[in-house]
Amino acid sequence: MKTIGANYIEKNRCVFTIWAPEKKNVTLRIVSPDKREVGMTPIEWGYFQVELDNVAPGTRYIFKLDDGNEYPDPASHFQPEGVHGPSEVVDQSAYRWRDQNWRGLSFRDLIFYQLHVGTFTPTGTFEAIIPRLDALVKLGINALQLLPISQFPGERNWGYDGVYPYSVQYSYGGPNGLKKLVDACHRRGIAVFLDVVYNHLGPEGNYFSQYGPYFTDKYQTPWGNALNFDREWSDGVRDFFAENVVFWFEQYHVDGLRFDAIHEIFDRSAISIWKLIHQNVKHLEQRLGRSLYLVAETDLNSPDVVKIPELGGYGFDAQWLDDFHHAFHVQINKAGKEKYTDFCRMEQLAKAYTDGFVSSGEYVAFRQRKYGASSAGISGDRFVVFNLNHDQIGNQSGRERLSLLVDFDRQKVAAAAILLSPYVPLLFMGEEYADEAPFFYFISHSDPKLIKLVQEGHKNDFAEFAGGSELPDPIEEATFRQSKLQWSTRSRGKHQTMLRWYQTLIEIRRSLPALQNVSKNDLRVTVLGQAGFVMHRQTVDGQQQLLCLFNLSDETVTYALPVWVDVWNKLLDSKEANWRESGASEKELLPVQVSTGQTLHLPPCSVTLYSGRIATN
Repeated sequence: MKTIGANYIEKNRCVFTIWAPEKKNVTLRIVSPDKREVGMTPIEWGYFQVELDNVAPGTRYIFKLDDGNEYPDPASHFQPEGVHGPSEVVDQSAYRWRDQNWRGLSFRDLIFYQLHVGTFTPTGTFEAIIPRLDALVKLGINALQLLPISQFPGERNWGYDGVYPYSVQYSYGGPNGLKKLVDACHRRGIAVFLDVVYNHLGPEGNYFSQYGPYFTDKYQTPWGNALNFDREWSDGVRDFFAENVVFWFEQYHVDGLRFDAIHEIFDRSAISIWKLIHQNVKHLEQRLGRSLYLVAETDLNSPDVVKIPELGGYGFDAQWLDDFHHAFHVQINKAGKEKYTDFCRMEQLAKAYTDGFVSSGEYVAFRQRKYGASSAGISGDRFVVFNLNHDQIGNQSGRERLSLLVDFDRQKVAAAAILLSPYVPLLFMGEEYADEAPFFYFISHSDPKLIKLVQEGHKNDFAEFAGGSELPDPIEEATFRQSKLQWSTRSRGKHQTMLRWYQTLIEIRRSLPALQNVSKNDLRVTVLGQAGFVMHRQTVDGQQQLLCLFNLSDETVTYALPVWVDVWNKLLDSKEANWRESGASEKELLPVQVSTGQTLHLPPCSVTLYSGRIATN
């Protein structure tokens, strides 16, 4: 595996390496601060290389191919002039890290906070996030998941149009800005995950095909030809992306990567790209002395995703669980049943808690075929669950925040659904205080034809979700501005109430041993007709028992407390927290003892938590 790109050594010495198979000549051209042209030496497997003196950090360069055309470095570490400009040499060793004592966190203990750098703060930079970290720590967040931060066209984008997988977006603050953020997070006990995209590259500034066969028409994706991981000349492509994984861990000290839509990555090699990545990361873990995590977004509903390669798996530590989102969403937002028609029964939500995948081999109408495999028995810490993420909000009308779809009580119940679950929870920025800002789709491409294509495609694809209203134009800066968080509202009225509710749930999640048991063997769910459900959780030794009572209906539901404990203590009631909305009192809600066997009347749209210990005789 070659270290590609501009590898700065020391004392203004740099090794430039580029993969350009089928090219006879490649020339390195230094464009600033001085001007030089140097022919590169072909070495092996389609690589060209040259080592130069008098190349200081900040030197800008491009490559000239044998057809006379010039292009930026696909493995560029920085593109300060954007996707069409020259690449810049970066001394990755220059930053003085202060996280030497950081050893990471256990994955099962994480509470993710997904954010988009450009819209999380008014200025939209890495460093602007740092002053808000203490507020996130107070909330209970201990893991940031950043939407893609690799260089994309212009200054406004979700990040999935990135075309330089090694380059940190210049408008966010570039390499040093990201390092400062990661350093600040680690000092506060926060892990950092990056969203990486290996299933496609963006359309503007994508010069990969000019260098070699990075793509293949053997497989097709929603974005066109697939990346070439198993055809002729695929070794260079595999090395490019496998090394990129190591690059983020090693040079930027991140704790994990979330891989976008891995079902659109095709590889029939004996040693798949996933096995190669898994091997590299395990070796790196041993060298660095800390855990490094790989998380998959996948449409496969396959337990193989989280199995180790030695057992025929992909080697991921966890995967997103979309089935949980769908099954719960239809229960609190009846309009969602039109979209998620295969997830409409309470029994399916119960299965999402006890098994994971709802679709596990049954016929699925949406797909018109049998779909999925069972994930029963896979521990809860191998799945990430959420009520909101960038897709669920933005890949519809952009106005799909729960705060804009359902009432306050249902938002509270939704928070409890993920934070009392056996899974690793993820919040989308602003969810914790019911932010009402939309998260629209936005771009800042420079190619007029591409802009028109994106505008028309977005309008056609998402018109059905707009409810008859006009979708905001993705290219307009106002669309981006409207998507900025309304952070100041978190300290006022209902937003402050919701923030306290999330804080309470996170504190309970961390303080009760039964909620830290991720074994599916110690979790049961009883449905209350189609009105709600009771989730029963317990400690590994079975001594502490928890009942999470969810009434998702608009009617009161009765439930008789089990008799197999001495006494039940009511720890939490979403309705009793309503006093916080008026600010009439700041008293803490104390546990209330309730007789075993007592019949409870669960208020409409509520969640109640009871704790007890097994009766001794």
